[in-house]
Amino acid sequence: MDRYICIHGHFYQPPRENPWLEEIEFQDGAYPYHDWNEKITAECYAPNAASRILDTEGKIIDIVNIYSKISFDFGPTLLSWLERQKPNVYQAILEADKLSMKRFSGHGSAMAHAYNHMILPLANRRDKYTQIIWGIKDFQKRFQRYPEGLWLPEAAVDRETLEVLVSEGIKFTVLSPRQAKSIRKTGEIKNWQDVSHERIDPSRAYKCILPSGRSIDLFFYDGPTSQDVSFGGLLNNGEILAKRLLSNFNDERNRPQLVHIATDGETFGHHHHFGDMALSYALHYIDSRKLAKITNYGEYLEKHPPAHVVDIYENSSWSCVHGIERWRNNCGCCSGMHRGWTQTWRKPLREALDWLRDQLILVYQEEASILLKNPWEARNDYIEIIFDRSHENIKNFLKIHAIGELSREDQIKVLKLFEIQRNAMLMFTSCGWFFDEVSGIETIQIIQYASKALQYAEELKGKFLEPTFLKYLEKAPSNIFKNAAEPYDRYVKSAKTDLLRVGAHYSISSLFEEYPEDINIYCYNAKSEIYNRSVAGKLTLAIGKSRVLSNITWDEKIIAFAVVHLGDHNINAGIKDFRGEKDFSALENEIKESFEKGDVPEVVRLLDKHFNGNIYSLWHLFKDEQRKILNEILRLTYEGVESSYRQIYENNYTIMNYYHSLQNRLPRPLLSAAEYTLNTDLKRILDKEADVEKLRRLIEEIKRWSINVDSTTVGFIASSWVHSVMKKLIAQPTFICM
Repeated sequence: MDRYICIHGHFYQPPRENPWLEEIEFQDGAYPYHDWNEKITAECYAPNAASRILDTEGKIIDIVNIYSKISFDFGPTLLSWLERQKPNVYQAILEADKLSMKRFSGHGSAMAHAYNHMILPLANRRDKYTQIIWGIKDFQKRFQRYPEGLWLPEAAVDRETLEVLVSEGIKFTVLSPRQAKSIRKTGEIKNWQDVSHERIDPSRAYKCILPSGRSIDLFFYDGPTSQDVSFGGLLNNGEILAKRLLSNFNDERNRPQLVHIATDGETFGHHHHFGDMALSYALHYIDSRKLAKITNYGEYLEKHPPAHVVDIYENSSWSCVHGIERWRNNCGCCSGMHRGWTQTWRKPLREALDWLRDQLILVYQEEASILLKNPWEARNDYIEIIFDRSHENIKNFLKIHAIGELSREDQIKVLKLFEIQRNAMLMFTSCGWFFDEVSGIETIQIIQYASKALQYAEELKGKFLEPTFLKYLEKAPSNIFKNAAEPYDRYVKSAKTDLLRVGAHYSISSLFEEYPEDINIYCYNAKSEIYNRSVAGKLTLAIGKSRVLSNITWDEKIIAFAVVHLGDHNINAGIKDFRGEKDFSALENEIKESFEKGDVPEVVRLLDKHFNGNIYSLWHLFKDEQRKILNEILRLTYEGVESSYRQIYENNYTIMNYYHSLQNRLPRPLLSAAEYTLNTDLKRILDKEADVEKLRRLIEEIKRWSINVDSTTVGFIASSWVHSVMKKLIAQPTFICM
């Protein structure tokens, strides 16, 4: 068969982890999910791992792992999150590559991906190498093979980037049709044919000859069809999608043809609900009728190597018609959601981060050259520590790269130097420039990485780069604030964390749950050495000593703390470096004595005295724990509200029925009481083993009063309940849900 079809999905989310915690905190915009990664996994990544194929009557005829039938890449930072948080989905992705190797002549469908979605043409040469090396090593660790192809972030390309790909053993990449400039047949020196303005024939592979004389193979996807899949209606019907793909074959081409498209993987389920099912049906339609052979890029290259040479447009991409200006200038590309907003902030933000990167290079080069044999080679290998931060692995790594045996202090210094460089690359993640506003969550995220790198530089060198960095940010105008320095002060500084703040989090949260002596708090560890708690009515006091350690840099502090809960959200916590047993005994005795007397003002005064005003509150808790404790504090309030509404509803049920019989609208207070009560009951039933009879009666009540159901929350809970029932059915086919 000379007709081939390949679908490529670029699956990626920007890293969303709090840089100081290395985990994603609660994101309100993703409700009812914890965060956007969790939401998109539920809508896209998980469904594509087990997509249903339906017949004409809507019955399931097959369930397929779509990843095994398409070409795909996953951003390494996203795969890292999936591995930790959604291991079943993660394993399905890895398994898909193994299945695809059996299906596609030994060629796996997974492509590698530059590590953190940096626009490589805008990166310096060292960063190009590290990003590609880290991406390849991450791929090898996960898929247990060397990648044939590598997806470039935003398909942004220049010849130097292609040279780096080839030097690292990459055979091919995929670009958009507008990135092709001209072509000629292999063997011909002249006779270049202009294919600009997307006129390149996408149905074959091409060879790109690089300045070094080496070459790399390139594919240029079908632009119009890819566009219609992403933004048109092609995913509304799988058969229509299949026929559109097949329509791109040309009978006049007397040679093998490849019809291939490339789009964001999130198109299949997140951007287009049930898009995974349209895709799975389209592939089934084509394959079952033998209308074309489903393939991937590696298999196609082996069977049909390029017969043409291509020249590309330097500094071009798939998502900016102006090349790569979207990531360094106000080129006009935007999300289109905010008419009249300016993106003039993009250039000064790029200049701010370029300046900071160059300053951090000086810090790294100066300090690391004293301790490491080859600082930049060591940085390329640092991905091995990111994979495994165990003490044994880090010590073995340092033995290989350190000039001599390092002291504990020098080990901490080296780890901080590596983290400076890691964060200096993360701050160039492309999403920071992609959207419309400098205070958007994606841009704040990359500026947080910059702040983390600044913090390490200050700790290592006493070098205060932040004031100059802020002056650069002041040049970046905002559509909401005066300039980028204002959201930096509001959103970045508030997230900033050090070991004392971790100690504050530990001491405050210990009042609300029983902690073991040794506990991990995100990427930190707290070991309790002294902990004494006292309770007097609604008041609680905890005084202790703890060792707080960073699992990332091995930096540590021994802290003394005293925290008093005065009821509700009123919490005062004093934290400081431990200054010896005598100092600790004095603060413990004085504060405890005043607490036992019930002298609250004196307790607060003593906290200020012994901790030199270094006082923390509930505000300083990390976001997830903060929400958890606030909900616990308000639990009794919620119970009171529910009791009041339920009483109103039940006491007035008869008159509500009378209103209903007269076809009159219920008075608003009674309707509100019914709405709150019935929604609460509905969530409660679905959150447990659902009683079908109770559920039926509840639905009848909701219909009777025309209640507005909290569809977002109820839908989420109901979906979770259905999934739990299905798991039980799989594990125990005789299980019956009553």
